[in-house]
Amino acid sequence: MSGHSKWANIQHRKGRQDEKRGAAFSKIAKEITVAARMGGGDPGFNPRLRLAVDKGKSANMPKDRIDNAIKKGTGELEGVEYTEARYEGYGVGGVAVIVDCLTDNRTRTVADVRYTFSRHGGNMGADGCVVFQFKRCGQLLFAPGTDEDALMEAAIDAGAEDVVANDDGSIEVVTAPNDYVPVKDSLENAGFSAEFGQVTMKPENEIELSGDDAAKMQKLIDALEDLDDVQDVYTSAAFGD
Repeated sequence: MSGHSKWANIQHRKGRQDEKRGAAFSKIAKEITVAARMGGGDPGFNPRLRLAVDKGKSANMPKDRIDNAIKKGTGELEGVEYTEARYEGYGVGGVAVIVDCLTDNRTRTVADVRYTFSRHGGNMGADGCVVFQFKRCGQLLFAPGTDEDALMEAAIDAGAEDVVANDDGSIEVVTAPNDYVPVKDSLENAGFSAEFGQVTMKPENEIELSGDDAAKMQKLIDALEDLDDVQDVYTSAAFGD
């Protein structure tokens, strides 16, 4: 991990997400509704719903808002029906970008995403143009100073796919997507609490950006995340120290 800090990049991302907490509630509620509609309203039997509810709790989303989102998904309350859409493209310096959306109007969403790419120095590509550069997985990041040997043993026992010690001292535990929740729970029971965790599209290789390129790329990411229909933005960009 030479040239940039995995820990610093994650902390930077968390900080920007916290700044957008109000908008995040709406996006999380949408994800909870879709998850409940697809797999039922009980998080114990619906892993996708469990992830969405956990995300809401981590963002301090009010319980009644979480419950109402579930009820909209199960049909107990009236709600909008959303469909999933994924768009791919390129950002500054050829950085790969994946944009996952939940929308009730694909025509509007694709137009908004395409315009945002072009306005901020990127371009939207064809389906499949960059997704092969990413791996869908669970990711748990632990702070520098965590006992590496003990965490590795606990992670392996819990069924993690990999444990990576970064040069900045942070430790990353990688899981299969469906194993994220049980591995996270097992590690917490063993006394290890991740500073950051998610099921994500992890880039196989990162492109380091700095200076003006980093600033331009961050503006593109922010603009995409600010779109109402966008749930997640994944990128192969890494921002230099």
